[in-house]
Amino acid sequence: MQVEEARYLKRKVKFSSIDVHPTEKALVVNYELEATILGELGDPMLGERKECQKIIRVKSLNPGSDLTTLAKEIIDKCKLIHPSKLLEVEQLLYYLQSRKDSGPPSKASGKTQLQENPEVPTYDATEIDEVANINEVDDYMELLYEDVPEKIRGSALLLQLSRNPDNLEELFANETVIGALARVLREDWKKSTELATNIIYIFFCFSSFTQFHGVIMHFKIGALCMNILEHELKKYDLWNDELQKKKKLAESEKDNVKVKEDYEKSVKKFSELVKKQEQLLRVAFYLLLNLSEDLAVEMKMKNKNVVKMLVKCLERDNFELLILVVSFLKKLSIFIENKKEMSKENVISKLTKLIPCDHEDLLNITLRLLLNLSFDSELRSKIVKFGLLPKLVGLLNNENHKMIVLCILYHVSMDDKAKSMFTFTDCIPIAMKLLLESPEKTDIELLSLCINLASNKRNAQIICEGQGLKMLMKRAFKFRDPLLMKMVRNISQHDGPTKNLFVDYISDLAEAMLQADNDDFGVEALGILGNLTIPDLDYELIIREYELIPWIKRRLEPGSAEDDIVLDVIILVGTVCNDDACAKLLAESNIIHCLIELLNAKQEDDEMVCQIVYVFYQMIFHESTREVIIKDTQAPAYLIDLMHDKNAEIRKVCDNTLDIIAEFDPEWAKRIQLEKFRWHNSQWLDMIETRQMDEMADQYYGDEGYDPYLQDTDILDRPDLFYGGNKDAYENGYIMDGHLTPEYIDENGMYDGQPYDGQPYEGQPYDAHGQPYMPYGYDGIDIQDGYEPYARPESNMGFIDERYGGTVDQYGRPIQQEYGMYQNGHGDEEDEYDFGYGGYDPR
Repeated sequence: MQVEEARYLKRKVKFSSIDVHPTEKALVVNYELEATILGELGDPMLGERKECQKIIRVKSLNPGSDLTTLAKEIIDKCKLIHPSKLLEVEQLLYYLQSRKDSGPPSKASGKTQLQENPEVPTYDATEIDEVANINEVDDYMELLYEDVPEKIRGSALLLQLSRNPDNLEELFANETVIGALARVLREDWKKSTELATNIIYIFFCFSSFTQFHGVIMHFKIGALCMNILEHELKKYDLWNDELQKKKKLAESEKDNVKVKEDYEKSVKKFSELVKKQEQLLRVAFYLLLNLSEDLAVEMKMKNKNVVKMLVKCLERDNFELLILVVSFLKKLSIFIENKKEMSKENVISKLTKLIPCDHEDLLNITLRLLLNLSFDSELRSKIVKFGLLPKLVGLLNNENHKMIVLCILYHVSMDDKAKSMFTFTDCIPIAMKLLLESPEKTDIELLSLCINLASNKRNAQIICEGQGLKMLMKRAFKFRDPLLMKMVRNISQHDGPTKNLFVDYISDLAEAMLQADNDDFGVEALGILGNLTIPDLDYELIIREYELIPWIKRRLEPGSAEDDIVLDVIILVGTVCNDDACAKLLAESNIIHCLIELLNAKQEDDEMVCQIVYVFYQMIFHESTREVIIKDTQAPAYLIDLMHDKNAEIRKVCDNTLDIIAEFDPEWAKRIQLEKFRWHNSQWLDMIETRQMDEMADQYYGDEGYDPYLQDTDILDRPDLFYGGNKDAYENGYIMDGHLTPEYIDENGMYDGQPYDGQPYEGQPYDAHGQPYMPYGYDGIDIQDGYEPYARPESNMGFIDERYGGTVDQYGRPIQQEYGMYQNGHGDEEDEYDFGYGGYDPR
């Protein structure tokens, strides 16, 4: 039946019989309730019939009662009884009037003995003797306005009705009852744990259906439950602290019988209180779990520290409560905020006692929570830290939990530090047994775990013990399983005795590589061959036997295959180049040019560039291929370009390769050395430029700022930055050695565009003593002697003014000696300067 098709609900009540109550002064009316769901056209779609009872209590019945009047009053009030049944009702009343009251006294009657502190009777839906009736809801609601014992009884009867889903609609329609329950819970929950448990249980029954969530939220039952839970957990801590104090006292006074009896009595009382409290916690958490279907409500719970409360409850021993708490935590753990909160509360250490446990359902839900938590690297490390790894491995033989445990172990094995911890467990033998005994289609979780474990050297050795590798290779080639080959590939990457075991399978791997070079199985076979760096292996024989050179050249053409396959081919080339004869064979077949073309095409792929450079490195080692690399290819030039790559590994391989080239070829050695010097010198110049600009910006430029092109040019190409913007700025200073500004001295010996003959001319600048400035190289020299103005003196670093006996700036002020001291303290001899590339003197 489709819900959309249902339009009307038809209810029919049919009277059956009437009888007296067996123990109480009451009449029992039996009737049938028939409910029919009608379609849009009025046709019945679904019907249900149910037998019901209504109990009519006649508390006012006594030996002097008027039975006829009482019978009419009952018929008027109870519409179930037809007026024609008046005589039958009178007869039943007469029977009740004459019957002796032999029934047991009700629990609400007076006390049978005097007690100093009478206990409040406990009424629970499962313990109350009275059977609730849906037609007496108003009577039960009236009990909620009485004292606590009657409130407990009324709530227990209403709970009994609520546990039947058929009654929820009718109870929900009675707004007065729902409001009364919410009021009593809000006002009296501290007075009685049983009362709070019954009422929260009633709302929990409503919370099982989403359509009732709105009313529960309206009365703020969720927020009230959070307050109750917080209070109860604090109460538990107080009880526990008090019990521990009495325990210490009993241990210290072992001979005191009274103290010991008091402690035993306290333990018994504590157990009873905890039992009642855990029932309250269970229904409250269950109610919150149902309400948390709405993520907005769940967020409010998180803000009220529901995660902290749940983690704290993991210390309990009640299996039913623990199942609920772990289920709630599992639901919350899918959000990273909640997961961080759980980590803060140290949830992993509190889950250790539940793994393993005798309760299968609790164990299963705990493992599922642990799986959600294992997505976090910090929590994975705690799984290992708190010793859960051996416990999880022990559950691999349990079919009910095997798949979940495999997933958790897979997550743990993702961390390199955790891989080595598997060697101290039985995980590898169990995993190998499961792998080799599994059918053709192996579980992906098991294969994933084995692949990760094989990437650790010690684990790989354990896997290969005995006939391990042989059985893996046999199964891999039998089922053509690429994932199993990936596991074998991880084993092949480790140096040591395991690598030599692959010599027996080289022919099979080469055939698989050539026959299925585009599928995953062939790619893994190619990767295994690339990992086999075995010194005694004759690679030349392999290449010639299987004619691999044409195949390699086809794969190295840009765009001929996927990048992963091309990368594996390059790794294979680098591996076989360990052999001198094989490297010569590859060099003569023009493989190097193919690699250079590929380097141009894939220069943004760091991994591919690094592997190509490694191939060059391998070939440089061999004398037979060294000349080919250096003389016949542009490989060294590409290596120089990559010498300052941003990738550290590429720089490292390039430096090592260039060092070898420089050792055997002087010409390339000079170019490499010059490039290194230029690189280091440019860094030094950038540093000096930045420092000078920062220190002098405010002094020389004020707020005007720099020219827009200043940062885009070489500072050495801007002599005006050293001397100023016009010729008037050269007062008390000379031009620095090696930088003659064309504006003042041209190629014809002109000074400021005029021929200089040693005589003053118009516009010639004068110093502070009234003496005319001489062009650099003319000071104190007779021009008629044929002095060469461009001839450099032996040393003239900086601005030199002999009249001041030292170095001065362009303004005539003595220069303070800082780093890069150009002259010693006497001003007559310059010191060595040691900046740039390792003290290298460019002169």
